Amino acid sequence: MIHELRTYTLHPGTLPTYLKAGETIGRPVRGNDYGVNHGYWTSEFGTLNQIWHLWSYDSLDERTRLRAALSKNERWTREYIPAIRPLMVRQDIQLLNPVIDIQPPASKGGVYELRTYRMHVGMAAAWAQLLKSYLPMRETYSKIVGLWVCEAPQPNQVVHMWNYPDVTSRIATRAAVSQDPAWQEFLGKGTQMIAEMNSVLLLPTSYSAMK
Repeated sequence: MIHELRTYTLHPGTLPTYLKAGETIGRPVRGNDYGVNHGYWTSEFGTLNQIWHLWSYDSLDERTRLRAALSKNERWTREYIPAIRPLMVRQDIQLLNPVIDIQPPASKGGVYELRTYRMHVGMAAAWAQLLKSYLPMRETYSKIVGLWVCEAPQPNQVVHMWNYPDVTSRIATRAAVSQDPAWQEFLGKGTQMIAEMNSVLLLPTSYSAMK
């Protein structure tokens, strides 16, 4: 299994136009016939005017085959692509190897936090496994949505996603976690593996698989 996280940065003011095209053309045309979609989000904090979407494929070869088939879909190439291409400043792709399966939130709503850690060389897999070993404790505070080690373009990177009812809950939860002795133990083992940390707060779109 391989996951693909795509980030599109849009020209300011064009996000509503992109979302309408995605809801009325892109999702109906693509469905889950060309890879399984797990969610669409817009950035609330962090870099703005962005759309994030997460896909899964059985393998890289399957991704190549399905994207080639998608490029032959006439509605995709003649309706959707011409509608969204002028809106975009750039496209970024991360190919991700799941450390744990995607776990959609038990209830709809809330906000998603995507945390991206660039690790010191050779430390990504070790840090991800360390976090996985502490998840039973960490998930007593809030549930993880996904944990991945990046395959490309940055092999020394770990990505993890969390869901919270709202921003206030996120702040309170992380404050409580930071006081837990087991989490402090985890930080003592794992912090030295990390070179850089980034976080973005995401809101699900109306047509996101995870809301």
